[in-house]
Amino acid sequence: MNEPYPLFARHLSRGQLVALDVLAGLVFSLLILTAVRPVAGLPLGSLVISLGLGLPLALRRLWPVPIFCVTLVASIAAVVLGSVTFAYVAPAYALYIVALADGRGAWVPTTAIAGLTLITVIGLVTMGGSPQGGAPVWMADLDVPLLGIAALGGAWTIGRAVRERRLYAARDADRLAEQAVTEERLRIARELHDVVAHSVGMIAVKAGVANHVLRTRPEEAHDALRVIETVSRSALVEMRQLLGVLRSADTPDRGPAPDLDGIWQLAERARLAGVKVELDVRLTPDNDGRTGVQDGAVKAGVRDGGVKAGPGPDGDGPRGTGSGERERGRPEGEGTGRGRRAGERLPEGLELSVYRIVQEALTNVVKHAAPARCRVSVVTDAREVRIEVTDDGPGRRTTPATGAGHGLIGMRERVMTFGGVFEAGALPGRGFRVSATLPYRGVS
Repeated sequence: MNEPYPLFARHLSRGQLVALDVLAGLVFSLLILTAVRPVAGLPLGSLVISLGLGLPLALRRLWPVPIFCVTLVASIAAVVLGSVTFAYVAPAYALYIVALADGRGAWVPTTAIAGLTLITVIGLVTMGGSPQGGAPVWMADLDVPLLGIAALGGAWTIGRAVRERRLYAARDADRLAEQAVTEERLRIARELHDVVAHSVGMIAVKAGVANHVLRTRPEEAHDALRVIETVSRSALVEMRQLLGVLRSADTPDRGPAPDLDGIWQLAERARLAGVKVELDVRLTPDNDGRTGVQDGAVKAGVRDGGVKAGPGPDGDGPRGTGSGERERGRPEGEGTGRGRRAGERLPEGLELSVYRIVQEALTNVVKHAAPARCRVSVVTDAREVRIEVTDDGPGRRTTPATGAGHGLIGMRERVMTFGGVFEAGALPGRGFRVSATLPYRGVS
């Protein structure tokens, strides 16, 4: 539904505002000329007062304080001489712009209003509420000064309120812009940390293995170098995708962001680094309430390589560490997994966060607990995604003082982005547990 248009669909330019002031000054001058009373002994007094009240208003945006002073003097003269009763409108109209201007000149209108208020109060006290003999005539008409003070005070108050509102809006816009920049920097930092920490950590572990067994077990050293090559190539691809966010918006993406399908590769890399991973991934239920997982898929055992069977790239069969392997405790040829069905894909940002959380958790297992056993559980329903990564390695996690805890901080920030719950800590005895719950709205 279309929203109604505001009174002013766009902001007027400075030239247009000055033109409106010129028009207002001319109209006000004509009104005063038609309503002014002749001043005895001053044949040109009425004309001078009229021009002094109306014409300066055309320049109020160019010289706010001088124009206010001119119109204030003219209005006081008009009231004293009794030629114009509504002369206070002109200085009030000029005072509004002064209130919008820089606060350095605020003492001028403040002093003027205070002086007029003091004169009025003194007059009220002196006259006792009624004219006394010998008092000037204008002292009996205190209603005009009171109205003038009210008009000036109202114009000043409204102008300052509008100025404060504009300043607040400008500060709020700056704050939002700074917050957006900070959030973008944190997002890039999280992505960079997840990519670099996972890949470099894996490379460091396998490089240490290769260096240790190079002379005695060259085949194992060769396998470690192969892992280093695979991980480094994958890291290079992810780094290119990450740096793509710094390109202009009209540049097409180089490739899709990591998603849940990439968790199987993460488990395989962890296995190559010496961690036996049991993977349990269950996707969103179908509209009729069925999970779509074939019988026995979740209870499947661990393959000889250490990675639990899962769906192949196209969802057409089990996926493991090699062809022709038989799953422990299951008859040969029975299906153990599935691919995605239509409508099961989660929001892209959510899938990326799930992938990064699992990636960082497995990286910590490889760095701090390997060799160990690890269980990764990713379960989704129509409202949330639940992630749990547990291992049976040393429960205490030690990190260098120069970069302590960036991985856990990044995971927590990702979860907080979705308003979820994050927990990480040592298990009783041995092991470490990372748990995250990310709520979302399922697609029906």
